Amino acid sequence: MDNLDSDLLRTFLAVAQAGSVTDGAARIHRSQSATSIQIKRLEAILGRPVFERHGRGVVLSDAGRTLLPVAQDVTARLDAALRDVSQRVVSGKLRIGIPDDHGRTKLAQIIAAFTRHHPKVELDVTCALSSGFPEALENGALDLAIYEVEHPKQHEEVLFEDPTCWMASAHREFATDDSLPVALFDHACWWRDVAISSLEARGRPYRIVYSSQSVSGVIAAVEAGIAVGLLGRSSLLSDLSIVGKRFGFAPTPASKLVMAAGISPTRGPLDAMKTAVRAAFLTRA
Repeated sequence: MDNLDSDLLRTFLAVAQAGSVTDGAARIHRSQSATSIQIKRLEAILGRPVFERHGRGVVLSDAGRTLLPVAQDVTARLDAALRDVSQRVVSGKLRIGIPDDHGRTKLAQIIAAFTRHHPKVELDVTCALSSGFPEALENGALDLAIYEVEHPKQHEEVLFEDPTCWMASAHREFATDDSLPVALFDHACWWRDVAISSLEARGRPYRIVYSSQSVSGVIAAVEAGIAVGLLGRSSLLSDLSIVGKRFGFAPTPASKLVMAAGISPTRGPLDAMKTAVRAAFLTRA
């Protein structure tokens, strides 16, 4: 009788996290062909496919989604057992930056869980506006950071993609021919640039009536019916509605939440945190 072994599960996780067989193979230092063979072996044992093709990559099938938490739990337990028995404890210091708004609660939960599993790692967490995180990584002030971009660079690993759209309060009507009141971010960032470009391309009058440093501030203004605002679709609540087409806005680009690393002198804590973040966002998907 065939059995699931941890090597197959680790290959499955690598491909699931990377979103493609090629990138998954690179993560576990195997060839693409060897990785494909292992996935086929896993699917033969299960009798069902664990992935479906999606564009140039793959996404989890129903069977894959069922297997995912099991694979994560099994490999985590095996890794913990290895650390306990061999006393290979991850230790050192890790300086990590997380955004003040997007996913703050989720990221705080990830960090809390990481601390429980790796008590010997000293974490220095910066929770702030993330626009300065890339520079902090470059100058060595941070070891790992999570932030939002419009166009990810090669070294930035995409964790979550959130389409942007113009929203208004579901309880407030704005005249489409009047000067449109708008809520924007008040600091230099690509969100503000995209919003202003979208407003200018619309070719109709508008006025900035509210500015905020945070997503929660813009959401509060929109919910209160003060203005319309450009927000991520994940911010769409029952009291908000999408108004882009009604006001003549063209589609706006999606926001990508990415993870990037600096040059860390201690690879153990860095690699362990990256694994924890990937697993949490993969479960979310």
